[in-house]
Amino acid sequence: MGTLSEAYKDVPMRLKHVIPLDFESTKVVPESHIWPETENFPLSDHILPSDDNEKSKSWIPVIDLMAPNVVELIGHACETWGVFQLTNHGIPSSLIHDVEFQARRLFSLPTKQKLKVLRSAGGATGYGAARMAQFLTKYLWHEGFTIAGSPVEHASVLWPHDHKTFCDVMENYQKMMKSLAHQLLLLMLKWLEVSEDELNWKLSMSQDALQLNSFPACPDPKSTIGLAPHTDSMLMTVLHQSHEGLQIFHDGIGWVTVSPIEGALVVNLGNLMDILSNGKFPSIQHRVFVNQIRHRISVAYFCFPPTDSQVAPFAKSECPIYSSLTVKEFLQIRAKHMEDALSVITIK
Repeated sequence: MGTLSEAYKDVPMRLKHVIPLDFESTKVVPESHIWPETENFPLSDHILPSDDNEKSKSWIPVIDLMAPNVVELIGHACETWGVFQLTNHGIPSSLIHDVEFQARRLFSLPTKQKLKVLRSAGGATGYGAARMAQFLTKYLWHEGFTIAGSPVEHASVLWPHDHKTFCDVMENYQKMMKSLAHQLLLLMLKWLEVSEDELNWKLSMSQDALQLNSFPACPDPKSTIGLAPHTDSMLMTVLHQSHEGLQIFHDGIGWVTVSPIEGALVVNLGNLMDILSNGKFPSIQHRVFVNQIRHRISVAYFCFPPTDSQVAPFAKSECPIYSSLTVKEFLQIRAKHMEDALSVITIK
């Protein structure tokens, strides 16, 4: 069974793109992190007026997982938005609190300590900058920590005598999120009317990853950005965010802030779902802005089939728009071409 690490080892990043900024000793935004304002990327839109924030709350679909028409609600949200907020999802609020607390515990460690578990140039797990960093002309106001499977190898380095709680919390969260993601995938595929044989195969996915994200308070938030506009590569992402910061792009509207709702998780679609649905469930472009006061934490759960699995538009797709390939092949194309990856496999 293919793993995430195997997929990335043949497309290593430069080490300078892996090491985040030393936020511990940074008092001003360095030139390397100051983004120029352009027509396509207006930094002044980062902090939306309160009226727009209130309006955006009504734009993003909010779906109760226990609703009797949940298949229709999710299907419509996936087709029209590519993102929705999910309530009554069954993940205990106490566990979500614990995950955020442990993430803050990790990112509050001295930089020297965090660098002991720096992600290798060709690696998939550990501490480091976002993979998109190598495609950008400026750096991001962000640091991350990626977990795939048990975090014990890295956690035991960070806390030689006190890593059990961190591991227990992260493993429990991954277990519960895996079950939720499986449930969501079943509902999405039901809306797409996938055949039972295909359904069983797709539901055999057994790979996942947990991404802890840190966006420290920034002395000049309008000059930089947490994460640049991008789509996610996997089937779907289930996200907890501690504070406002996530924005999604919707045609005809522009950038919309996804304001946190108490007890809700954000679900957005990735490139693999775009491929499987033959473009019916498009992957959503999103970005993250930072602020001057709060240290924002987000926890993203990614799910995907084993990397040696074949992915292609479902059999009922009359005119496939994407080529068939393995998950590993797509991730390697993505590692080389980032946001142009889907264009590379589009059937001309």
